[in-house]
Amino acid sequence: MLSRRKALAAAAALVIGLPALAACGDDSSDKGSGGGGGSTTLKLGFFPNITHATALVGLQKGIFAEKLGTNVKIEPLSFNAGPAAIESLFAKGVDATFVGPNPAINAWAKSKGQAIKIIGGAASGGVALVVNPDKIKSVDDLKGKKIATPQLGNTQDVALRYYLKGKGLKAEKDGTGDVKVVPQENSQTIDTFKSGDIDGAWVPEPFASRLILESGGKKLIDEKDLWPDKKFVITHLIVRTDYAKDHPDIVKKLVEGLVASNDFINTNQAEAKTLANAYIEKLTTKPLKPEVLDAAFKEIEFTNDPIPASLTLGAKHAEEIGLLEPVDLNGIYDLTNLNEILKAAGKPEVKTS
Repeated sequence: MLSRRKALAAAAALVIGLPALAACGDDSSDKGSGGGGGSTTLKLGFFPNITHATALVGLQKGIFAEKLGTNVKIEPLSFNAGPAAIESLFAKGVDATFVGPNPAINAWAKSKGQAIKIIGGAASGGVALVVNPDKIKSVDDLKGKKIATPQLGNTQDVALRYYLKGKGLKAEKDGTGDVKVVPQENSQTIDTFKSGDIDGAWVPEPFASRLILESGGKKLIDEKDLWPDKKFVITHLIVRTDYAKDHPDIVKKLVEGLVASNDFINTNQAEAKTLANAYIEKLTTKPLKPEVLDAAFKEIEFTNDPIPASLTLGAKHAEEIGLLEPVDLNGIYDLTNLNEILKAAGKPEVKTS
């Protein structure tokens, strides 16, 4: 199973650009709701991607802080890709994290359904295969080429390998195969694409738009075109089940923050772009160019719906390419808080099937 692969050892290098953040150990100062005289820590994971704008905007705007209250200390931790975030979750380095579907599936499978729950959606879409148009003009040209993904076993890595299999192409393994898949950090992919060390990349926003607008790449595949109704979960929110058991009120307030952040993005997109970009600059020291920011946001739907049907289908894709053993996903969702919040706001509730 994927969790046994050596690449997941990279979790040690997972924190990007934020000082004094806890890396492991459950250092929550007390249990319960976070009320009373004490304070409670919530270690919240996310990626510096526009597909994680729900987290970026919610943190930068103070939406999560407002919903969680003064007795809850938020410790944000930034990751490059999902497998590293999941390894940190297992080590109790994070309590909840925004993450893609495949790492969440793997966490569920590895823990036999004990470690995590999906408690809300965040984003759909915003992923593409971008290629060097001088080297790759069609899918047939992928043979013999090097294509990057963010990390072995992350959501984009699974999507690429499954897509190649469907086109009769084999991802290279042990020196044999048709396409060399190169897992590397997204920031590194920007440089290796520009230098010609790779020929393309299956990446989330804003990296897809950066490859196109900054390095002359061409979108060969828009992943949304591969899914029913062009909808698939790219980011959702998961929580450690033990943290949720110890801090149910905090988890509900976290979901309130999730809904409020998505509402803000969808009704104040211009300001949301500015906020997301400001947080990316805080993390990486480099803000996105306005044209990249605009292009990235156009590709993504921010939604409270975790789109469960796409999770089930994604699990089958991972099984078919040998990165996941068959797994029963029954019970992986706990949308009780989400649906209570949506119902109270007069919004449609979300179904898990």
